[in-house]
Amino acid sequence: MKKILVTGADGFIGSHLVEQLLDEGKQVRAFVYYNSFNSWGWLDTLSQDKKDKIEIFAGDVRDPYGVRTAMKGCDCVYHLAALIAIPYSYHSPDNYVDTNIKGTLNIVQAARDLNIERVLVTSTSEVYGTALRVPIDETHPRQGQSPYSATKIGADAIADSFYRSFNLPVTIVRPFNTYGPRQSARAVIPTIITQLMAGKKEIKLGALHPTRDLLFVKDTVRGFIAIANSQKTIGEEVNIATQQEISIKDLAQKLIDRINPAAQIISDDIRLRPEKSEVERLLGSAQKIKSLTDWAPQYSLDEGLNATIEWFSNENNRKNYKADIYNV
Repeated sequence: MKKILVTGADGFIGSHLVEQLLDEGKQVRAFVYYNSFNSWGWLDTLSQDKKDKIEIFAGDVRDPYGVRTAMKGCDCVYHLAALIAIPYSYHSPDNYVDTNIKGTLNIVQAARDLNIERVLVTSTSEVYGTALRVPIDETHPRQGQSPYSATKIGADAIADSFYRSFNLPVTIVRPFNTYGPRQSARAVIPTIITQLMAGKKEIKLGALHPTRDLLFVKDTVRGFIAIANSQKTIGEEVNIATQQEISIKDLAQKLIDRINPAAQIISDDIRLRPEKSEVERLLGSAQKIKSLTDWAPQYSLDEGLNATIEWFSNENNRKNYKADIYNV
Protein backbone atom coordinates (compact mmCIF):
# COMPACT_ATOMS: atom_id res chain seq x y z
CA MET A 1 0.00 0.00 0.00
CA LYS A 2 1.40 3.40 -1.00
CA LYS A 3 -0.43 5.40 1.65
CA ILE A 4 -2.74 4.38 4.49
CA LEU A 5 -5.37 6.57 6.13
CA VAL A 6 -6.33 5.84 9.75
CA THR A 7 -9.41 7.64 11.07
CA GLY A 8 -9.65 7.93 14.83
CA ALA A 9 -5.85 7.91 14.82
CA ASP A 10 -5.77 10.11 17.92
CA GLY A 11 -7.64 7.54 20.00
CA PHE A 12 -6.71 4.44 21.95
CA ILE A 13 -6.68 1.69 19.31
CA GLY A 14 -6.03 4.13 16.46
CA SER A 15 -2.80 5.45 17.96
CA HIS A 16 -1.49 1.92 18.49
CA LEU A 17 -2.44 1.04 14.92
CA VAL A 18 -0.58 4.09 13.56
CA GLU A 19 2.46 3.16 15.63
CA GLN A 20 2.46 -0.44 14.37
CA LEU A 21 2.07 0.67 10.74
CA LEU A 22 5.00 3.04 11.15
CA ASP A 23 7.07 0.23 12.63
CA GLU A 24 6.30 -1.77 9.48
CA GLY A 25 7.54 1.08 7.30
CA LYS A 26 4.15 2.22 6.00
CA GLN A 27 3.23 5.73 4.89
CA VAL A 28 0.49 6.88 7.26
CA ARG A 29 -1.94 9.77 7.10
CA ALA A 30 -3.58 10.16 10.50
CA PHE A 31 -7.11 11.60 10.58
CA VAL A 32 -7.48 13.29 13.98
CA TYR A 33 -10.47 15.15 15.41
CA TYR A 34 -10.10 18.88 14.75
CA ASN A 35 -9.72 21.06 17.84
CA SER A 36 -8.44 24.57 18.46
CA PHE A 37 -5.58 23.32 20.66
CA ASN A 38 -4.04 21.39 17.74
CA SER A 39 -4.01 18.33 19.96
CA TRP A 40 -3.29 15.04 18.21
CA GLY A 41 -4.60 13.00 21.13
CA TRP A 42 -2.47 9.97 21.99
CA LEU A 43 -0.30 10.57 18.92
CA ASP A 44 1.24 13.46 20.87
CA THR A 45 2.83 10.88 23.19
CA LEU A 46 4.75 9.11 20.42
CA SER A 47 8.46 9.72 19.97
CA GLN A 48 9.41 12.73 17.87
CA ASP A 49 10.94 10.41 15.31
CA LYS A 50 7.59 8.69 14.80
CA LYS A 51 5.59 11.92 14.81
CA ASP A 52 7.84 13.30 12.09
CA LYS A 53 6.82 10.38 9.86
CA ILE A 54 3.05 10.93 10.24
CA GLU A 55 1.01 13.11 7.91
CA ILE A 56 -1.68 14.67 10.09
CA PHE A 57 -5.12 15.59 8.78
CA ALA A 58 -7.39 17.35 11.27
CA GLY A 59 -11.11 17.10 10.56
CA ASP A 60 -14.40 15.47 11.46
CA VAL A 61 -15.77 12.26 9.94
CA ARG A 62 -19.24 13.82 10.02
CA ASP A 63 -18.10 16.21 7.26
CA PRO A 64 -18.16 14.47 3.85
CA TYR A 65 -15.97 17.11 2.22
CA GLY A 66 -13.22 16.79 4.80
CA VAL A 67 -13.41 12.99 4.60
CA ARG A 68 -13.04 13.07 0.84
CA THR A 69 -10.03 15.42 1.08
CA ALA A 70 -8.38 13.20 3.70
CA MET A 71 -8.80 10.09 1.56
CA LYS A 72 -7.37 11.49 -1.68
CA GLY A 73 -4.15 9.74 -2.64
CA CYS A 74 -4.67 6.86 -0.18
CA ASP A 75 -4.83 3.20 -1.10
CA CYS A 76 -6.18 1.75 2.14
CA VAL A 77 -8.43 3.17 4.85
CA TYR A 78 -8.73 1.90 8.41
CA HIS A 79 -11.90 3.57 9.71
CA LEU A 80 -11.80 3.62 13.52
CA ALA A 81 -13.30 7.05 14.30
CA ALA A 82 -16.46 6.65 16.38
CA LEU A 83 -18.24 7.60 19.55
CA ILE A 84 -17.97 4.53 21.77
CA ALA A 85 -18.99 5.32 25.35
CA ILE A 86 -22.20 3.45 26.12
CA PRO A 87 -23.45 5.66 29.02
CA TYR A 88 -23.01 8.81 26.92
CA SER A 89 -25.11 7.21 24.17
CA TYR A 90 -28.08 7.00 26.56
CA HIS A 91 -28.53 10.77 26.70
CA SER A 92 -26.90 11.89 23.42
CA PRO A 93 -27.93 9.28 20.82
CA ASP A 94 -28.18 11.88 18.05
CA ASN A 95 -24.41 12.41 18.20
CA TYR A 96 -23.92 8.66 17.78
CA VAL A 97 -26.12 8.50 14.70
CA ASP A 98 -24.23 11.39 13.11
CA THR A 99 -20.74 10.13 13.95
CA ASN A 100 -21.09 6.37 13.72
CA ILE A 101 -23.62 5.94 10.91
CA LYS A 102 -23.22 9.11 8.85
CA GLY A 103 -19.46 9.11 9.42
CA THR A 104 -19.22 5.57 8.05
CA LEU A 105 -21.40 6.51 5.09
CA ASN A 106 -19.02 9.38 4.33
CA ILE A 107 -16.07 6.97 4.39
CA VAL A 108 -17.54 4.33 2.08
CA GLN A 109 -19.03 6.88 -0.32
CA ALA A 110 -15.68 8.65 -0.72
CA ALA A 111 -13.92 5.28 -1.01
CA ARG A 112 -16.24 4.31 -3.83
CA ASP A 113 -15.72 7.58 -5.70
CA LEU A 114 -11.94 7.54 -5.21
CA ASN A 115 -11.49 3.83 -6.04
CA ILE A 116 -9.81 3.03 -2.72
CA GLU A 117 -8.25 -0.44 -2.80
CA ARG A 118 -9.19 -1.58 0.72
CA VAL A 119 -11.56 -0.23 3.37
CA LEU A 120 -11.69 -1.64 6.90
CA VAL A 121 -14.69 -0.49 8.94
CA THR A 122 -14.42 -1.01 12.68
CA SER A 123 -17.36 -2.68 14.37
CA THR A 124 -17.70 -3.87 17.98
CA SER A 125 -18.68 -7.03 19.83
CA GLU A 126 -21.48 -4.97 21.39
CA VAL A 127 -23.51 -5.46 18.19
CA TYR A 128 -24.12 -9.06 19.29
CA GLY A 129 -25.64 -8.08 22.64
CA THR A 130 -25.85 -10.77 25.31
CA ALA A 131 -24.63 -14.04 23.84
CA LEU A 132 -27.41 -16.35 22.65
CA ARG A 133 -24.79 -19.00 21.91
CA VAL A 134 -21.05 -19.25 22.46
CA PRO A 135 -18.52 -18.81 21.15
CA ILE A 136 -20.11 -15.92 19.25
CA ASP A 137 -19.33 -16.24 15.56
CA GLU A 138 -20.06 -13.72 12.82
CA THR A 139 -23.50 -15.26 12.08
CA HIS A 140 -24.79 -14.50 15.59
CA PRO A 141 -27.93 -12.31 15.62
CA ARG A 142 -27.45 -8.57 16.18
CA GLN A 143 -29.06 -7.03 19.26
CA GLY A 144 -28.98 -3.27 19.75
CA GLN A 145 -29.01 -3.15 23.53
CA SER A 146 -27.78 0.46 23.67
CA PRO A 147 -27.99 3.42 21.30
CA TYR A 148 -24.24 2.95 20.79
CA SER A 149 -24.56 -0.65 19.65
CA ALA A 150 -27.58 0.20 17.50
CA THR A 151 -25.56 2.82 15.59
CA LYS A 152 -22.70 0.38 15.10
CA ILE A 153 -25.17 -2.17 13.70
CA GLY A 154 -26.34 0.56 11.33
CA ALA A 155 -22.78 1.46 10.34
CA ASP A 156 -21.98 -2.19 9.65
CA ALA A 157 -25.07 -2.49 7.46
CA ILE A 158 -24.11 0.62 5.48
CA ALA A 159 -20.62 -0.76 4.87
CA ASP A 160 -21.94 -4.18 3.85
CA SER A 161 -24.45 -2.59 1.48
CA PHE A 162 -21.64 -0.81 -0.39
CA TYR A 163 -19.84 -4.11 -0.86
CA ARG A 164 -23.00 -5.76 -2.16
CA SER A 165 -24.25 -2.83 -4.24
CA PHE A 166 -21.02 -1.41 -5.63
CA ASN A 167 -18.44 -4.16 -5.04
CA LEU A 168 -16.52 -1.83 -2.72
CA PRO A 169 -13.63 -3.81 -1.16
CA VAL A 170 -14.88 -3.46 2.41
CA THR A 171 -14.17 -5.63 5.43
CA ILE A 172 -16.03 -5.19 8.72
CA VAL A 173 -13.54 -5.76 11.55
CA ARG A 174 -15.15 -6.69 14.86
CA PRO A 175 -12.74 -6.63 17.82
CA PHE A 176 -13.96 -7.86 21.17
CA ASN A 177 -13.10 -5.95 24.37
CA THR A 178 -9.74 -4.35 23.69
CA TYR A 179 -7.63 -3.06 26.59
CA GLY A 180 -4.12 -1.79 27.20
CA PRO A 181 -2.02 1.37 27.51
CA ARG A 182 -3.81 4.63 26.56
CA GLN A 183 -7.33 3.24 27.03
CA SER A 184 -9.83 5.88 28.10
CA ALA A 185 -10.98 6.24 31.68
CA ARG A 186 -14.54 5.23 30.78
CA ALA A 187 -13.40 1.59 30.33
CA VAL A 188 -13.39 -0.89 33.19
CA ILE A 189 -9.67 -1.75 33.35
CA PRO A 190 -8.43 1.87 33.53
CA THR A 191 -11.25 2.56 36.00
CA ILE A 192 -9.97 -0.14 38.33
CA ILE A 193 -6.26 0.58 37.90
CA THR A 194 -6.51 4.36 38.35
CA GLN A 195 -8.61 3.99 41.51
CA LEU A 196 -6.09 1.53 42.94
CA MET A 197 -3.11 3.70 42.06
CA ALA A 198 -4.83 6.72 43.60
CA GLY A 199 -4.79 4.80 46.89
CA LYS A 200 -8.52 4.03 47.00
CA LYS A 201 -9.49 1.30 49.45
CA GLU A 202 -12.97 0.91 47.97
CA ILE A 203 -13.05 0.33 44.21
CA LYS A 204 -16.33 1.56 42.73
CA LEU A 205 -17.69 -0.54 39.87
CA GLY A 206 -20.98 -1.32 38.16
CA ALA A 207 -22.23 -4.85 37.46
CA LEU A 208 -19.71 -7.52 38.43
CA HIS A 209 -21.24 -10.67 36.92
CA PRO A 210 -21.01 -9.93 33.14
CA THR A 211 -18.20 -11.69 31.28
CA ARG A 212 -15.98 -10.27 28.56
CA ASP A 213 -13.51 -11.57 25.99
CA LEU A 214 -10.48 -9.35 26.65
CA LEU A 215 -8.06 -8.61 23.84
CA PHE A 216 -4.73 -6.84 24.38
CA VAL A 217 -4.42 -3.82 22.09
CA LYS A 218 -1.26 -5.02 20.34
CA ASP A 219 -3.09 -8.19 19.33
CA THR A 220 -6.03 -6.10 18.14
CA VAL A 221 -3.93 -3.95 15.80
CA ARG A 222 -2.10 -7.00 14.50
CA GLY A 223 -5.53 -8.41 13.71
CA PHE A 224 -6.49 -5.30 11.74
CA ILE A 225 -3.31 -5.47 9.69
CA ALA A 226 -3.63 -9.22 9.06
CA ILE A 227 -7.19 -8.68 7.82
CA ALA A 228 -6.07 -5.85 5.51
CA ASN A 229 -3.30 -8.06 4.09
CA SER A 230 -5.67 -10.89 3.16
CA GLN A 231 -7.73 -10.73 -0.02
CA LYS A 232 -9.92 -13.49 1.43
CA THR A 233 -11.43 -11.04 3.94
CA ILE A 234 -12.98 -8.68 1.35
CA GLY A 235 -16.74 -8.53 1.81
CA GLU A 236 -16.53 -10.36 5.13
CA GLU A 237 -17.28 -9.57 8.75
CA VAL A 238 -14.40 -10.79 10.90
CA ASN A 239 -14.15 -11.09 14.68
CA ILE A 240 -10.92 -10.50 16.54
CA ALA A 241 -11.29 -12.49 19.76
CA THR A 242 -9.38 -14.73 22.16
CA GLN A 243 -12.17 -17.30 22.77
CA GLN A 244 -11.69 -16.85 26.51
CA GLU A 245 -13.89 -14.98 28.98
CA ILE A 246 -13.60 -13.55 32.48
CA SER A 247 -16.16 -11.89 34.74
CA ILE A 248 -15.75 -8.26 35.72
CA LYS A 249 -15.49 -9.40 39.36
CA ASP A 250 -12.67 -11.85 38.66
CA LEU A 251 -10.92 -9.28 36.47
CA ALA A 252 -11.11 -6.66 39.22
CA GLN A 253 -9.75 -9.13 41.76
CA LYS A 254 -6.79 -9.93 39.48
CA LEU A 255 -5.90 -6.24 39.37
CA ILE A 256 -6.46 -5.75 43.10
CA ASP A 257 -4.18 -8.71 43.88
CA ARG A 258 -1.44 -7.15 41.76
CA ILE A 259 -1.70 -3.55 42.96
CA ASN A 260 -3.30 -3.39 46.43
CA PRO A 261 -4.64 -6.64 47.94
CA ALA A 262 -6.23 -4.70 50.82
CA ALA A 263 -8.73 -2.95 48.52
CA GLN A 264 -12.34 -4.09 48.23
CA ILE A 265 -14.93 -3.85 45.46
CA ILE A 266 -18.15 -1.94 46.10
CA SER A 267 -21.14 -1.49 43.81
CA ASP A 268 -21.94 2.01 42.63
CA ASP A 269 -25.50 2.31 41.30
CA ILE A 270 -24.65 5.18 38.96
CA ARG A 271 -22.33 2.85 37.05
CA LEU A 272 -25.02 0.22 36.36
CA ARG A 273 -26.54 -0.02 32.90
CA PRO A 274 -30.33 -0.30 32.60
CA GLU A 275 -31.22 -3.96 33.14
CA LYS A 276 -32.24 -4.72 29.54
CA SER A 277 -29.24 -2.84 28.19
CA GLU A 278 -26.53 -4.74 30.08
CA VAL A 279 -24.66 -7.21 27.88
CA GLU A 280 -24.36 -10.21 30.17
CA ARG A 281 -21.89 -12.34 28.26
CA LEU A 282 -19.39 -11.85 25.43
CA LEU A 283 -17.22 -14.75 24.31
CA GLY A 284 -16.04 -14.47 20.73
CA SER A 285 -15.12 -17.03 18.13
CA ALA A 286 -11.74 -16.53 16.43
CA GLN A 287 -12.23 -19.39 13.97
CA LYS A 288 -12.88 -17.14 10.95
CA ILE A 289 -9.92 -14.80 11.37
CA LYS A 290 -7.62 -17.78 11.89
CA SER A 291 -8.94 -19.44 8.72
CA LEU A 292 -8.59 -16.31 6.55
CA THR A 293 -5.32 -14.87 7.95
CA ASP A 294 -2.20 -15.89 9.85
CA TRP A 295 -3.36 -14.04 13.00
CA ALA A 296 -3.33 -15.53 16.49
CA PRO A 297 -3.19 -13.69 19.84
CA GLN A 298 0.32 -13.34 21.22
CA TYR A 299 -0.54 -12.01 24.67
CA SER A 300 -2.20 -13.94 27.47
CA LEU A 301 -4.53 -12.00 29.76
CA ASP A 302 -1.93 -11.94 32.52
CA GLU A 303 0.75 -10.65 30.14
CA GLY A 304 -1.54 -7.96 28.80
CA LEU A 305 -2.63 -6.84 32.27
CA ASN A 306 0.98 -6.67 33.44
CA ALA A 307 1.91 -4.47 30.46
CA THR A 308 -1.11 -2.26 31.12
CA ILE A 309 -0.31 -1.88 34.81
CA GLU A 310 3.29 -1.05 33.95
CA TRP A 311 2.13 1.76 31.65
CA PHE A 312 -0.29 3.18 34.22
CA SER A 313 2.44 2.98 36.87
CA ASN A 314 4.10 5.92 35.15
CA GLU A 315 2.57 8.94 36.86
CA ASN A 316 2.99 11.03 33.74
CA ASN A 317 0.85 8.58 31.75
CA ARG A 318 -2.09 8.80 34.12
CA LYS A 319 -1.90 12.50 35.00
CA ASN A 320 -5.06 13.33 33.03
CA TYR A 321 -7.11 10.41 34.40
CA LYS A 322 -9.71 11.40 37.02
CA ALA A 323 -9.98 8.50 39.46
CA ASP A 324 -12.37 10.37 41.78
CA ILE A 325 -15.29 10.59 39.36
CA TYR A 326 -17.40 8.32 37.20
CA ASN A 327 -16.07 8.84 33.69
CA VAL A 328 -19.00 8.63 31.30
